[in-house]
Amino acid sequence: MNKFIAIAGNIGAGKSSLVEFLDARYGFDPIYEPFAGNPYLDDFYGDMKRWAFHSQLYFLTHKFRLHLQLNEAPRTFVQDRTIYEDAEIFATNLFKSKKMTERDYATYMELYESMKTALRPPDLLIYLRCSTRAIRRRIKQRGRESEQSIPTAYLRQLNGLYEDWIDRYTASPVLVWDSERLDYLTNLVDQLEFKNQLKRFL
Repeated sequence: MNKFIAIAGNIGAGKSSLVEFLDARYGFDPIYEPFAGNPYLDDFYGDMKRWAFHSQLYFLTHKFRLHLQLNEAPRTFVQDRTIYEDAEIFATNLFKSKKMTERDYATYMELYESMKTALRPPDLLIYLRCSTRAIRRRIKQRGRESEQSIPTAYLRQLNGLYEDWIDRYTASPVLVWDSERLDYLTNLVDQLEFKNQLKRFL
């Protein structure tokens, strides 16, 4: 039976780098976050209150379809960001910041909870923990134009929601990795520690 490894963490925490590492080291099939194609995205950035529900619903349905397809995958795969984060972090943040109404948020979460019953949970969730300060530094270093204007307060809000969520998460085993202080890419001791932890789960 194939394995399903999910990578979770804030913007800039190192999710894509870890997916690439697991692909190169173990030959796992990488699945990256699909951003292209959301017909509501431009409208959302222009008027978040008006289009938050529509945009998040589009992401949720497409992520749900992707999860269902992954259930049938013949090999072990590793996914960059999960459907859980779409709802528990990003939609919740829009609601808490009053960019999504209580009625829309309740409808969204009811659909999400129904979808979860049809999904195979990950065999392992790897949560990358990273401080807001380090995330801000990495965003600046990698130089993606679309990310440079992200407010620090927004990143801090997401970090808080991630920590709350990971404390409640029980769907699968969790490996928490401090991606700010531990470097599995260039530090051989850290890399050995990461491989040993991964081996225990897999």
